[in-house]
Amino acid sequence: MSSIGESSGYSLDDAKRLNSEISRDQDTAQRVIEDATDSETIQYLLNELDEKFGEKPVDVLHDGERGIGPIRKAILSSNHISAELKRDVVSREDDPRNLSKVVPKAVWENALGALAVGKPVVLYGPTGTGKTTLAKQLAMETAVGYDIETAAPSWTDQDIIGRIAPDYSGESVEYVKEPGCVSNAVIQAQDFDENWGLIIDELTRADISRIFGPLYTAIENRSQTLFETSSGETITLDSRVKIICTMNVSDRTVNELDDAITRRFAMIKVGGYDRAAREELFSGWVNHHVENGQLSTSQLVNLFHADYEGLNYGTDDGTGIHEFGPMHYRDVAAFLGTVTESSPGPEDDPGVGVHRDDPPRAVGEAFKIYILPRLLNDATFPQIEELPNHYRRLDDEFDQFDLTPAIELAEQRYESEEQRLSGR
Repeated sequence: MSSIGESSGYSLDDAKRLNSEISRDQDTAQRVIEDATDSETIQYLLNELDEKFGEKPVDVLHDGERGIGPIRKAILSSNHISAELKRDVVSREDDPRNLSKVVPKAVWENALGALAVGKPVVLYGPTGTGKTTLAKQLAMETAVGYDIETAAPSWTDQDIIGRIAPDYSGESVEYVKEPGCVSNAVIQAQDFDENWGLIIDELTRADISRIFGPLYTAIENRSQTLFETSSGETITLDSRVKIICTMNVSDRTVNELDDAITRRFAMIKVGGYDRAAREELFSGWVNHHVENGQLSTSQLVNLFHADYEGLNYGTDDGTGIHEFGPMHYRDVAAFLGTVTESSPGPEDDPGVGVHRDDPPRAVGEAFKIYILPRLLNDATFPQIEELPNHYRRLDDEFDQFDLTPAIELAEQRYESEEQRLSGR
């Protein structure tokens, strides 16, 4: 090989010889990846061989820990390495494959089946059931990577398909065609020649019928043009794009959705965590975070179960007070472990150990901060009316904890709503 710039391909030996240039220069690194002659060349650069390229793999060195920059784009476009290795590169520092799949088996299997036959999926259920984590796990199971977008009330169909937007990067303003999130996912799948995931989180924040009109047409007719790029490339819905949406809704709300989405998307409810699944979650979080002996970890786990069961199933007729997922208790556990720390170190943040003199009260404060606001966010008046009694019962049952802060917040909200409804 005569020079770095004139090569018919780069072998493993070439990559080793050019190690310092590849480390120093992003363009050289990109060129070596794009013109690699075999898988070992790229594996070496990713520190996947016994002999390492350097302290950091080439993608982290040039693109950072997260994000898809020029180096990761070149790796994803390579036909030399496996889809699994591409997943490893895309998911550095944020790999949902490392997390347990705690949803019921039928939920996981039905979602995979729907994606396999080309159906977009909507994961719906109450807040805190792990829908976003599940969406990431599904995306990494069915594709080499994914984009994630959070819906907003301001969204239009242009956010899905594309728009003409001003470009201020030059000396004068130019107008360019900017793909929406679905069109961009198609471009990624085509550029990488791999399955690519698109997660649209919190879909119900947007007007679904307003944003999805052109997408409905494309789902029905795969040859329908979604978007045309500035270069004249026609974008149609590619079967390699796996669309996964999440909704924080109840069964009632799902029944009120436009028939257009329920006919074209697979609607999969996420919820129904039995006690065994919850025990795995609650015990894991509590034992990981609350290790300072200030609180009984077993009783804290029991409190989480009692709160979850009282909210979801009630105490008498089984109808429950409010649908609520188990994931919120992770925040409670993390907060309690930090604020009840008995011996914070000199380098700790000022908030470490702030409730170490009154750990029982810290439990009530945690529920006041992380549980009650999320319950009250979309609660009806009958639910708001029931919440103070629910937390009084828990306070009596778990007398080693002080749930007064949570009770007071629930009472304040009930009194406020009562006054508003009575017109006082």
